[in-house]
Amino acid sequence: MIPFSPPRIDEKTIASVTDALRSGWITTGPKTREFENKIADFVGGDAVVALSSATAGMQLILHWLGIKEGDEVIIPAYTYCATANVVKHTGATPIMVDVNSSDFNINIEKIKEAITSKTKAIIPVDIGGLPIDYDELFKTVNSLEILSLFSPNNTVQKKMGRITILSDSAHSIGAIYKSKKAGMLADMSSFSFHAVKNLTTAEGGAVVFNVADKFNHQELQKQFKTSSLHGQTKDAFSKMQVGAWRYDVVEAGFKCNMTDLQAAIGLVEIERYEETLAKRKEIFDYYSSRLNEYSWANTPVYETKDKTSSYHLYLLRIIDCSEEQRNKIIEEISKKEVAVNVHYLPLPMLTFYKELGYDIQNYPTAFNNYKNEISLPVWFDLTSEQMKTVIDTVIESVESVLKENN
Repeated sequence: MIPFSPPRIDEKTIASVTDALRSGWITTGPKTREFENKIADFVGGDAVVALSSATAGMQLILHWLGIKEGDEVIIPAYTYCATANVVKHTGATPIMVDVNSSDFNINIEKIKEAITSKTKAIIPVDIGGLPIDYDELFKTVNSLEILSLFSPNNTVQKKMGRITILSDSAHSIGAIYKSKKAGMLADMSSFSFHAVKNLTTAEGGAVVFNVADKFNHQELQKQFKTSSLHGQTKDAFSKMQVGAWRYDVVEAGFKCNMTDLQAAIGLVEIERYEETLAKRKEIFDYYSSRLNEYSWANTPVYETKDKTSSYHLYLLRIIDCSEEQRNKIIEEISKKEVAVNVHYLPLPMLTFYKELGYDIQNYPTAFNNYKNEISLPVWFDLTSEQMKTVIDTVIESVESVLKENN
């Protein structure tokens, strides 16, 4: 069986985690701080907060912004449910908009149509690791027309002075847009280090700040760390220093800090991340070189003049293929012991959001992108022979199913 996306766990990883275990310190401590610094160095930032997930990162950002009931946050209809769920938890309304037909990212023209005086934030998602057009999005929120609609309801929003752009960068660490790395493309970004991500800490995430023209990043870092620890002003490692036991609680915060055990994995991953990206690009290039020979294959965009993907998901689409045919193709591929996936069921197709009144018919491009999409295996230790098997199996399965229906 060729798995879909196993993590890269080797002796270096095991040794790093063992070192953390033997250190006697396994929760948030020195390794977490070192990992935060390494992430900041990698993306070109100056302040990072490591957390338990990318979801937690988005929750903290929306909490800091004071997003609440009556507010609106614009998101793509085509994304994982976390993007919408974090908005629901604030009491605000997720405003879903359609995506591009050329890629899977949010359609900026549709964003323009969706903005109202209630809009406080926009959460674009770099689907598969390909950055959205951030320049165009910033141009939109900074236009006089949109600025005139902006109605801040607290001091943070007033200081921001416009709609905040919060990037759901769960897929995109290492991606580049116009010479800048993901993390430095939006006002704030939230990375994921989940087990299937390019860079993993088993579970984990990180917030990166990019609002130095308006806020002090070091103060934000301190504030977010406090929020991640129930509003407690000192983490456990700081409290353990001689005479430093006393702490305070300054808000009803959350519990979403990263541990040193997780950071120990991340430190190995970030050290060799350029190697990881190079291998993933090699897989993408091979897949596309083979599949581009077939008229039914719509291969993903992963490099343009302005953009370089992080090569997270290889999102193949089968041209003129129905949802039922796509599902049959996946069955055939699976029978041959190759694991594939679908990214994603659009949000309006999920029971929770459907019952709230979201209708997939209002997002035709999202549905068209979904109905014939198949995500192919991409992981570091995938061999050349396995890559060939994947594509041979996909070609054989697609042609068999399409032939049945012609």
